[in-house]
Amino acid sequence: MQQATHPIVKDLVLVGGGHTHAIALRMFGMKPLPGIRLTLITDTSHTPYSGMLPGHVAGFYDFDDCHIDLRRLAQFAQAQLYLDRAVGLDLENKKVICANHPPVAYDVLSIDIGSTPAAVDVPGAAEYAIPAKPVPQFLSKWNQLVEEFAQNPQKPIRIGIVGGGAGGVELAMTMQRRLLQILQQVQLPQERLQIHLFHRGTELMSSHNRWVRRHLHSLLINRGIQVHLEETVSEVLPDKIRCESGLTVECDYRFWVTQASAPQWIEESGLKTDLEGFILVKETLQSLYHPDVFAAGDIATMVDHPRPKAGVFAVRQGKPLFENLRRVLLEKPLQAYKPQKLYLGLIGTGDGKAIASWGPFGWQSSILWHWKDQIDRKFMNRFSNLPQMSGVKSQEQQTTNNKQQTTNNKQQTTNNKQQTTNNKQQTTNNKQQTTNNKQQTTNNMPCAGCGSKVGSTTLERVLQRLQLQTQSWVERDDILVGLGTPDDAAVVQVPAGQVMVQTIDYFRSLINDPYIFGKISTNHCLSDIFAMGATPQSALAIVTVPYAQEAKVEETLYQLLSGALNVLYQAQASLIGGHTTEGTELAFGLSCNGLATPDKLLRKSGMKPGQVLILTKPLGTGTLFAADMRYQAKGRWIDEAVHSMLLSNQEAAKTFVEYGATACTDVTGFGLLGHLLEMVKASSVAIELDLEAIPVLEGALQTLQMGITSSLEPQNLRASYYISNLSEVSTAHQYPLLFDPQTAGGLLAAISSEQADLCLAALKALGYAHSRIVGRVIPAVEGVKPIAIAPI
Repeated sequence: MQQATHPIVKDLVLVGGGHTHAIALRMFGMKPLPGIRLTLITDTSHTPYSGMLPGHVAGFYDFDDCHIDLRRLAQFAQAQLYLDRAVGLDLENKKVICANHPPVAYDVLSIDIGSTPAAVDVPGAAEYAIPAKPVPQFLSKWNQLVEEFAQNPQKPIRIGIVGGGAGGVELAMTMQRRLLQILQQVQLPQERLQIHLFHRGTELMSSHNRWVRRHLHSLLINRGIQVHLEETVSEVLPDKIRCESGLTVECDYRFWVTQASAPQWIEESGLKTDLEGFILVKETLQSLYHPDVFAAGDIATMVDHPRPKAGVFAVRQGKPLFENLRRVLLEKPLQAYKPQKLYLGLIGTGDGKAIASWGPFGWQSSILWHWKDQIDRKFMNRFSNLPQMSGVKSQEQQTTNNKQQTTNNKQQTTNNKQQTTNNKQQTTNNKQQTTNNKQQTTNNMPCAGCGSKVGSTTLERVLQRLQLQTQSWVERDDILVGLGTPDDAAVVQVPAGQVMVQTIDYFRSLINDPYIFGKISTNHCLSDIFAMGATPQSALAIVTVPYAQEAKVEETLYQLLSGALNVLYQAQASLIGGHTTEGTELAFGLSCNGLATPDKLLRKSGMKPGQVLILTKPLGTGTLFAADMRYQAKGRWIDEAVHSMLLSNQEAAKTFVEYGATACTDVTGFGLLGHLLEMVKASSVAIELDLEAIPVLEGALQTLQMGITSSLEPQNLRASYYISNLSEVSTAHQYPLLFDPQTAGGLLAAISSEQADLCLAALKALGYAHSRIVGRVIPAVEGVKPIAIAPI
């Protein structure tokens, strides 16, 4: 999470991770605007680059070659990243409605979500055809097809592609190239592969010149691809495609590559659209009647300069969009953008050659493919090799030494007298800083003590919104005084025969999404309650929100607490109060109360020789997020880590109790070995640990091999003193994971070997797919260090 070096005064929200937004994000990273909070809402952390997708299908490029890592790009741009899907707009209240987040407020909005498959009224198409868009879903199906064919190439395969535009034609050639390669590797005849291309028109690729159309048609025929022109598909069945003419072709896989359209929610939101539902924009890329809404890429149609839905135009809009977003935030006049009329189309033919199409001219050559390859790789290199910005430090660099940051108020503020004597000197230029004296707080130096608290009216509004807009408010009879009846302190009741279990955790945000951070942090805080075999009852929140205008503080707090309440609701625990302050960065924690019967508590001291140890979640969050701060982690690695951290330990704890666990702990900041050592000492036993059996998050071993570890790991390494065979295992690749601090990590429990398999099966059925037996408990031997690790 980036530090807020300037109070937040405006929200710029980008919906969609298309080419235009990717370019704009990179430019915002290079030229950040002080006081602007940038948020990207996208349903995928890796956005495909359309220019290289055919080559990816053909096998020329791997996944990373042709996808822009939006997590990494957002980190570079110091932007919040909400991995979610926009489903609507509230234009009156200036909010984006998301599928899985609370509404997201904006001051300026930009939309670049590409296009979706056009509504298909052909019977069976929705059920049995694979649409070419959205691309991630298409690639998932394609990769599955390739894998199945590679495993059983003896089985003939028949593919039908509906749509004779550039997309369908390129897909036919590139699919053929990839699948023929598999047949050649096992020396099987290419006749085992059949590809059929269906097109209702008289010629393929009608938007291109005559030479290109005819040349591509000849190429397809010469390669054995069966082209069915003037054939309108009337029905799609599980194993065939039927046309109006009566033509019926058996197909094992059916791909739909016809005209795309805009999602329905765009038009329903009230934005002015064309007949196909695309947003109509001016030369400034602003919506016609909503000047605070911009649109670019395929989702937009320029009223005065309509152009085909092609990637080249989306790329060219990147810089103009950035400039006008910057200008509207600075309250400067916007600039008109006029796209080129003609563009060079380079169409890969799947054989190391490409066809150039420009106006009436056309040409095919391997030189063109190499040229296209260079252009595409150069474009992608802009995102894979992000520049080092001298003015933007990593989170670790920003916070390594608080004393250096705060030792001298004169150095921090340059000169307090100069800052406060003249409002004009304070702001230099209101428009440049996007601040306004009416919007600014009267004192640029935030107070400490109780002066740092968030105002009561802000808290009241947030709590009212939470009660009205969420379904996560828990009412309990044993909460005598809580948020519903505010007082100086909360009052809870402990039922007779039960004890109260208390714990507290609090830490800085490790992810630029306050809603998801609220969920992760709450899972982490509740884990101690679950590990003790207790049931959560109530929680007090501890919050630090970044310095901002009052309305922006409210939005951050609302998003954060919405996430926390979501998890508390699942645990049926009530939020009963808390303390909220402003600071340089987002931080959150909970003081949690749980209830338990004294003789049912799970203690660290309960391990017994003969038992086995079960770990419920993979390790690696420490090294992965350390790498993320350095732009060295892939977005999908962080996606998996977040998915793991969002998995509550509640059901795992219940399962351990059901199968007779006698000791349990949650694996968090001290790492697996640190927390295991606490159990070993408390139980006076020894452990044999199976290093190879320990589950690992994707990417964690790679980041460790880069030498990237958490800043806490050196202290955690001190636990290695208790390893009896340290010299045998310390060089293993997995070894550093034993000391990797986990956020919202899994549970580690001791259970009888007779119940272990049943317990594992139950855990996996509940969604703890990475649960493993990672060791066994043995008697302690005097004079021998208590932890032995099986070498790999």
